[in-house]
Amino acid sequence: MIVLGIESSCDETAASIIKNGKIISNSVYSQEIHVKYGGVVPEIASREHEVQIVSVVQDALNQAELSINQINAIAVTYGPGLMGALLVGLNFAKGLAFSLDVPFIGVNHLEGHLYASLIDNEEIEYPFINLLVSGGHTQIWQVNNFGDYNLLGTTLDDAAGEAFDKGARLLSLNYPGGPEIQKASKNGDPKRYNFPRPVNKKSKLDFSFSGLKTALLYTCQKLSKNQITENLNHICASYQEAIVDSLLIRVKYAIEETGVKTISISGGVAANKRFREKLQADFGNTSKIFFPPMKYCTDNAAMIGLTGEIFILQNKKSNFDLKPVPNLNLV
Repeated sequence: MIVLGIESSCDETAASIIKNGKIISNSVYSQEIHVKYGGVVPEIASREHEVQIVSVVQDALNQAELSINQINAIAVTYGPGLMGALLVGLNFAKGLAFSLDVPFIGVNHLEGHLYASLIDNEEIEYPFINLLVSGGHTQIWQVNNFGDYNLLGTTLDDAAGEAFDKGARLLSLNYPGGPEIQKASKNGDPKRYNFPRPVNKKSKLDFSFSGLKTALLYTCQKLSKNQITENLNHICASYQEAIVDSLLIRVKYAIEETGVKTISISGGVAANKRFREKLQADFGNTSKIFFPPMKYCTDNAAMIGLTGEIFILQNKKSNFDLKPVPNLNLV
């Protein structure tokens, strides 16, 4: 079974070849044009996908040393994401599947992230807790088996990735905010500024980052531009620490509530070095922790192809009237 995976939900145009459960190739084009706007511009993202998708798919085929006629099925993200961006990938997959006379399957982007944790982590066993931390989503899932998930907690406002992006914007740093704040926090004191780690008493597994962003805004308003520049590493280190601690607090609560001690992390924020360090320090002795390889933390087509292959092997496929669903849920 050779599956072509396609991902275009936001600002990465990606394609991957999966052969019998193994990643043979993975090609990603990141749209750096959005840096100058301080965030993703949906219309520009859609146009970039249109320009790049053919070459990205061809690159994945070239890496795998395959021709397009050797593809047996196509898996493609159909939500959640930006409507225009999703349309490009989905319509391309439909057209290609029709021309090759092969089945295609629409894959939930979030479900793809859940299974990114299994890449190069064959020893992971069900059930496990997945902390999904990306630009648009911050959620905790209990994964009991393929297709059997319990949502334990989600964000009530901003996602962790958004908190990084908005914080970076307040500090006049570039987009995306996570890597920029991580870089700027080097040699900074994470305890210099006391940013909040809010917990909702009624739903302690849910996340909230809007208050943290506001706290950063108030801190910056109290400082002069020179003071912000001089203390930028301390501000970034303290702000990053608050985000990381907010995530770790929920991991602790999830373990206590479920009794599950196998933890997987997925999504772009999973690449944050401080997060990885503290997670290992706090839970490494009592839990099994799994991260996908760095290149599979951010949006990629390998996770879509792998998830799609499982559906295809279960004789499931999508109809050609499948539409993109920007606000698609998993359960």
